[in-house]
Amino acid sequence: MNNSAVIGIIALALSLVGQPLLADSHAMSTEEVLNHHLTAFGTGDLEGMLSDYTDESVLILPDVMMTGPDEMKPAFEAFIAEFSQEGTEFNLTHTNVHNNVAHIVWTAETPDNSYQFATDTFVIEDGKILSQTLTMVVVPK
Repeated sequence: MNNSAVIGIIALALSLVGQPLLADSHAMSTEEVLNHHLTAFGTGDLEGMLSDYTDESVLILPDVMMTGPDEMKPAFEAFIAEFSQEGTEFNLTHTNVHNNVAHIVWTAETPDNSYQFATDTFVIEDGKILSQTLTMVVVPK
């Protein structure tokens, strides 16, 4: 190999130092994260849902705030158990995405409850949900 080829390879290697690998350089967009999260929820993929959050992420419900996947896990286990029952109907009625904010409105019927109105708002950065709010009007059957 001649000296100019070696210098070229060294220059290329030095230019890549500190640069993310191609596979890691694309953080998912807000819409991609939302779609991943909803798909994981719809298929009962608990680990997939939790992977959308960081240790600093917050899930805010009217009566409680949870921080990080470990605190959120029991709530998501309960949601998956509720919504994976036979005969459950879930209707996503509105989806809005603007920059790093996603908002959904939905209704659902499970054997145990009627979700007459529900809304989630997500703040997403660097391919992760930083905060999520969830409010629901639930009528037990």
